[in-house]
Amino acid sequence: MRARLSRLAYAASTALTRLVLLAFARLEVVGEQRVPVNGPLIVVSNHIDLLDPPLVAACLYRRVHPMAKRELFEIPLIGWFFHAYGAFPVRRFSADMGALRVARNFLRSGEAVLIFPEGTRGNMVGDITTLRPALPGAAVVAQLSEALVVPVAITGSKVKLPGVFVQWLTSSRPVIRVEFGEPFVIKAPSQGGGSPEEETDRLMRRIASMLPESHRGAYGAGSEGTVVVQREARERPTRAGSAVADETPAE
Repeated sequence: MRARLSRLAYAASTALTRLVLLAFARLEVVGEQRVPVNGPLIVVSNHIDLLDPPLVAACLYRRVHPMAKRELFEIPLIGWFFHAYGAFPVRRFSADMGALRVARNFLRSGEAVLIFPEGTRGNMVGDITTLRPALPGAAVVAQLSEALVVPVAITGSKVKLPGVFVQWLTSSRPVIRVEFGEPFVIKAPSQGGGSPEEETDRLMRRIASMLPESHRGAYGAGSEGTVVVQREARERPTRAGSAVADETPAE
């Protein structure tokens, strides 16, 4: 019964999102055929606005389980809906192993999870949302699960209210673009892959390559030759007992 209710909540929410997008925006979806329709999958995207999780879900032909900040699950009714929707909570800017285990369990069941590695919405530069350094959680999950990873680049999803209604009335609807990249595998270090930090940097640069240069932020021009990740995720003792900085030279 609970599983059926969850599927119903997800289907209803996704259908409503599609209707709203079709009515109030011009949605451009690129590369959706690259996304496998079955099997374990990690969908990893940049984060512009609260609309992004249902937006990505509405562009896919399969269900995804979004990783969302724990605070949302603590709000009455809203928290219940997030659970019913199939989302799962994470403590942001920390090594939340519980959330990573939940993601791995979904993947072991052949399902898809949606992760926003930046941990929050990107940096605002004028009217543009740019990439901020990412946390390594998505790469850790990918290395543990060996699941396919699909990078996603979103632009235009920061829709302002009530301005969007005025745009609708004047037939100048905002353009929202969602591009899905080629699936790939992030190997564990024991299989020839890099550290979670290095693989996070490579993953985010895949996303950045699908975005206009002005949106690339921390992964834009001038960042080449460094491994860019969030300081909160990296200021922890290494095996040698020293602290790791938020950017390190690439080998």
